[in-house]
Amino acid sequence: MEFLKTEIEGVYIIIPKRFGDERGYFSETFKQEEFNENIGEINFIQDNESYSSYGVLRGIHFQKGEYSQAKIVRVVEGTVLDVAVDLRKESPTFGKYVAVELSAENGKQLFIPRHFGHAFLVLSEHAKFVYKVDNKYAPDHECSLAYNDPDVNIQWPIKNPLVSKKDKIGIRLSDI
Repeated sequence: MEFLKTEIEGVYIIIPKRFGDERGYFSETFKQEEFNENIGEINFIQDNESYSSYGVLRGIHFQKGEYSQAKIVRVVEGTVLDVAVDLRKESPTFGKYVAVELSAENGKQLFIPRHFGHAFLVLSEHAKFVYKVDNKYAPDHECSLAYNDPDVNIQWPIKNPLVSKKDKIGIRLSDI
């Protein structure tokens, strides 16, 4: 596995090795020992999966305080633009984001540490998105940052994404 640092400390692009032939390919998508050596020890407790259609934007979600979650995200079908927004107030990159195209074809994954907002936009006809988390879901501590907050200024490639009611009323970065 290759672990690539991004411009925001703590966020990594992970590229698993693929071994292919005329039958297809094999890939180890997660190895605890390699992860610990390159990023650090994190105890992932749950795997999640979502399925979405073209133009669906999910996020920018985060959980507050002790319920914050670290994630490893990847796409097993389709293509998304995946975004991690730094919400660590003491960070020199507070409010900045990393955007990476994740697809079943490129096999890339993104590691997002705790205290980040996370979103993805489906660029293909549909996408199946899977991710590991290191903390339980706590609905009373869940929050959404406005996907179109001008202070973050994410350059979404689809101008009118399909967004849930909850995500349409996300808070502004200045309110964090």
